[in-house]
Amino acid sequence: MAIHQILLIYETSFLWRAIKNADREALELKPAKRLSVAVATDLQDDSLHYGIVIDCGSSGSRVYVYYWPRHDPSSEDLLQIKHVIDKDLKPVIKKVTPGISSFGDKPAEASDHLKPLLSYAASYVPQHKHKETPLYIMATAGMRMLNEKQQASILDDLRVDVPLEFQFLFHSNHVEVISGKQEGVFAWIALNFALGKLDHSIGDDPLVAVESSSKTGKLHVRKRTVGVLDMGGGSLQVAFEVPQFIKFQTREELPKSLMAEINLGCTTGDVKHTYRVYVTTYLGFGANAARKTYEEAMFLKNKHLSTVFDPCLPVSMKQNISGLLFIGSGKYEECYENVKILINETAPCPKKPCAINGTFQPNIAFKNSEFYGFSEFYYTMEDVLRMGGRYLYSSFSRTASDYCGTSYEVLSDLFKKNRYPKADENRLKFQCFKSAWVAAVLHNGLGFPKDYKSLTSLQSLGNQEIHWTLGALLFKTRFYPLRDKDSIGSATKLSSVRSWLPLTTHAHYIIAGCVLIVGMSIVVYLRSIVPRRVEKNFSYA
Repeated sequence: MAIHQILLIYETSFLWRAIKNADREALELKPAKRLSVAVATDLQDDSLHYGIVIDCGSSGSRVYVYYWPRHDPSSEDLLQIKHVIDKDLKPVIKKVTPGISSFGDKPAEASDHLKPLLSYAASYVPQHKHKETPLYIMATAGMRMLNEKQQASILDDLRVDVPLEFQFLFHSNHVEVISGKQEGVFAWIALNFALGKLDHSIGDDPLVAVESSSKTGKLHVRKRTVGVLDMGGGSLQVAFEVPQFIKFQTREELPKSLMAEINLGCTTGDVKHTYRVYVTTYLGFGANAARKTYEEAMFLKNKHLSTVFDPCLPVSMKQNISGLLFIGSGKYEECYENVKILINETAPCPKKPCAINGTFQPNIAFKNSEFYGFSEFYYTMEDVLRMGGRYLYSSFSRTASDYCGTSYEVLSDLFKKNRYPKADENRLKFQCFKSAWVAAVLHNGLGFPKDYKSLTSLQSLGNQEIHWTLGALLFKTRFYPLRDKDSIGSATKLSSVRSWLPLTTHAHYIIAGCVLIVGMSIVVYLRSIVPRRVEKNFSYA
């Protein structure tokens, strides 16, 4: 059969699956309630407040500019923080490379490297608002790999130099290296906020009853939150709320180290905004890191050979690794079985139940839960397979198997014809492996049933990119509603002061006037009395 005929058959069947997938998504996905049509932010609106967060990642740094309207002091909701949208209706985000961790040996250059980001952000915040606009600079994995002295030198350079050129609200503790746990918590906050799960509006969202921290034992009913799965190139992060009825003993330090008690309210003991979240990071379990581990294992097992057939590469694709030629056999099920080994399901489990590598993970009520997958979960499902959105293992594995079993020559030709506009050549080569890896992590590593139907892969919600920086800003500004209450109270007092202030300013004139009026009144009164007495005397004459 000629290659153009193969292409036609493959493309026709693939497009038909894509159409069915699109129909399924349209039926099953519900729009996020917090989102609206993108409108350019009115920077002339003086009632708006602003916040800036810089994410200093391993490969580069990105600045995010947010805003929120004046907060209603009577409201129990969080600040309504949103991305600043430019005139082209795009979020105000800018990236520079490389990451600031590359300045470990030259820390004095770190602030200069971030200057373009700060200047860019400053142009979207009205000048008279700069001094009240909080700026947070947070570094992640790249900086965590440096030693403490290098980290401190870079952070000190930022603390000293940034305020010299920019007048943002920037305290010394506004620049820090955050842990993987913090990053996971912030991502969880960002997603649930964007989905409207953290507000108190009444709708058709699933509800949960939460125990009060007080001795009354009163239950508080609020919306059920969703879990987050985020797989990058090097690591995997998992975060979800753990119900209060799951108790841990004091001596169980391992489970407690994986828990985060989050209070997003502006008062202590605010049960309406308090959440207990399980969060963990699996280093080396990202898609690219896993492929590298897989290749090393294959090489060691077959280094005495010159050629090895790899079920995780498309049919006939070739890859040379240290003199060993990998030839794709494109067998998805066999690939799945091979990558399962990397999850290390037989690792010791000091505290049950366990997930990847023997790590403790609380039981998930799968029949009463909802999860969202980001980054590699989305790219693997969408960029080539066109299955982003609601995840169903049966259809995903079938489509992935079809892709793996297709000749790399056919796939390359489709790629050249721009049939995969979201993919690059690297994605084309390793899509088969990543499909099996994502599925194995989800079902064998994290224990999700293969009939689970409440996982959605996403890149963004509407025009809003769901990034941990949004969650970080929400957490950092959680006390701002108190500031608004105080400002309104102060304004009320000030207005009452202003009402009597003019009287005190001109008090001496008022007193003199009063004395004059009283004196004149006495004179008039005396003059009116004296004549009458004279007339009376004359009548008696």
